[in-house]
Amino acid sequence: MRVITDLDRKLFNRVALSRLRGAHPVLPRLTRAANHGVLWFGAAAALAATGDRTARRAALRGVGALALASATANIFAKGATRRARPVLDHVPAARRLLVQPTSTSFPSGHSASAAAFATAVAIESPLLGLVVAPVAAGVIASRVYVGVHYPGDVLAGAALGAGLAVLTLRWWPARATEPARTAPPGIQAPALPRGAGLTVVVNPGSGSDGPDATMAELRTLLPEADLRLCGPDEDLAELMDRAAQAATRAGGALGVCGGDGTVNLAATVAARENLPLAVFPGGTLNHFAVDLGSHDLRSTAEAVEKGSAAGVDLALATGGDTDRPFLNTFSIGVYPDLVRIREKHEKRIGKWPALGLALTRVLRTAQPMPVSVSGVPRLIWLLFAGNGPYDPPGFAPTHRSRLDDGRLDIRVVDGSRPFARTRLVGAFLLGTLGNSRIYREVRLSALDLTDLRGVDHFSVDGEVVRAPDRLLLHKAARALTVYRPQDPAIP
Repeated sequence: MRVITDLDRKLFNRVALSRLRGAHPVLPRLTRAANHGVLWFGAAAALAATGDRTARRAALRGVGALALASATANIFAKGATRRARPVLDHVPAARRLLVQPTSTSFPSGHSASAAAFATAVAIESPLLGLVVAPVAAGVIASRVYVGVHYPGDVLAGAALGAGLAVLTLRWWPARATEPARTAPPGIQAPALPRGAGLTVVVNPGSGSDGPDATMAELRTLLPEADLRLCGPDEDLAELMDRAAQAATRAGGALGVCGGDGTVNLAATVAARENLPLAVFPGGTLNHFAVDLGSHDLRSTAEAVEKGSAAGVDLALATGGDTDRPFLNTFSIGVYPDLVRIREKHEKRIGKWPALGLALTRVLRTAQPMPVSVSGVPRLIWLLFAGNGPYDPPGFAPTHRSRLDDGRLDIRVVDGSRPFARTRLVGAFLLGTLGNSRIYREVRLSALDLTDLRGVDHFSVDGEVVRAPDRLLLHKAARALTVYRPQDPAIP
C-alpha cells in the first residue's frame, strides 16, 4: 500500500505541475460543469427531449445510476476512508492548485457520477454511450488535472460508478432489442399491396399524435386502404364490427391504430371473424405492437404489403357471461393502481423510483382480498397474469420473449404472512423480490379463480371489467394471426 500511495502522489504531482506550465482550456470548464451533476442532468434532459424511446430509457437509467453513485461515493465511501485532499509537493502555497487537507478525497464523487451516467447510457444504447464516454473521461481526468484528487481517487470513483450502473440491471433489466418469438400463422394472411383490401379503424382517443397526422401518414403508406376514423359520438365496438365485415367482403384484413384497449377489441373481433389483424402503433405504450417488432406505422405497413404474418396466442378470462380475451395482461387487486401511480411519476423521477413510490402508497391503504386460487383459499394483494412470459420479474413487466408458448405468466403477492407489507417493500428495494416468500411467480396453461365475492373488478389490457364470482384464465394457442415485420432471426 505504501508503494501504491507513493506512486499515486508522484503521478498527481506530474499532472499538476504540467498545469502550472500551461493551463488546458477545456478540463477546468468540464469539472465546473459537472459540479452537482449539472452536466449530466442537462445531458439526460437533452436525451429525453429527442422523443426517442431508447434515448428516454438511457436518460432515466443514467439519472438513476448517477443518484446511486453520488450517494454511495459522497456519503458512504468517503465517510469510511477519510483520505485528505492532495497537496502539491515542492510548490509554494501561493501556487498550489487546491489545498483542502481537511476534506475527503477518496473516492472521487465526480468520477463516480461520470462513470455511472456513461455506463448506464451505454447499457441502453451503445451508440449513445460512445457519444457520452469521451465527456465522462474528460470529467474524470479533470479532477486530477485541477488538483483536487489523486489518480487513485478517480480510478476508484470510476470503478464504483460503473459497477453501480451495472447493478441497476438487478432492478431494471435492459430491454430486449429482438421481437418476441411467434408461431406460423394460423390462417392465410394475404399480401395487400398499397393496402388494397385492408380496413383500418383509427381511434383518436389513444396516443399522443393527432388523428390528422396519423391518418395522413397511413394514407401515404397505404393509399388504397379503407381508413375509418372513430368519431367522438361513434361506438367503437360497432365501428370495429362494420370494419371486419368490410374486410371479409374484400377478402383482406382488419387493421387497428390505437392503444392497448383498442387493439384488444380489434383482436377479439379479428379472432371471431377469422381475419388477420394489422396492428399500427397509435397508443402511448403500444405493448403488443412493440413485442411484435412493429415500432412505427411504416413497419406494419410494409408487413401488410408483403403478407408477412405470424400466429400468436390469445389469453382469455372466462366466467359467467364474461369471456374477455387479453393480448397483454390480466390483473385483480392493487395492480391497476400500482401502474397508474408509477406511470404518473416515472417520467419525472424514473421508472424504478416511481415504482417504489407507487408500491409504498398503494400498500399503505390497501387491504388484501380473499380469493381461492385453484381451489386453495388465499389472501392476496394482487394477481397478475401475462399472455406469455414477461420480463423482468416483479411488478413492472415490460416485454416478452415469446407470444406462442401456450402459458400464462402468473405473479401473486401474498397478503397473509406477518409484516407482509414491510417485507414486500424491503424485498423490492434490495432487489431480492424473486426470493421473497411474499411474492410468487409461476407459468401455467390455465388458472381457476373462485370465491371472488371480495373482488369488484378485474383489468384486461388496461380496461376495467366487473368481476363475476368465478374466472378461468386460459390460453387459445395461435388463435390470432397478425402481420409483423420480417426478421430472419425470429421464426
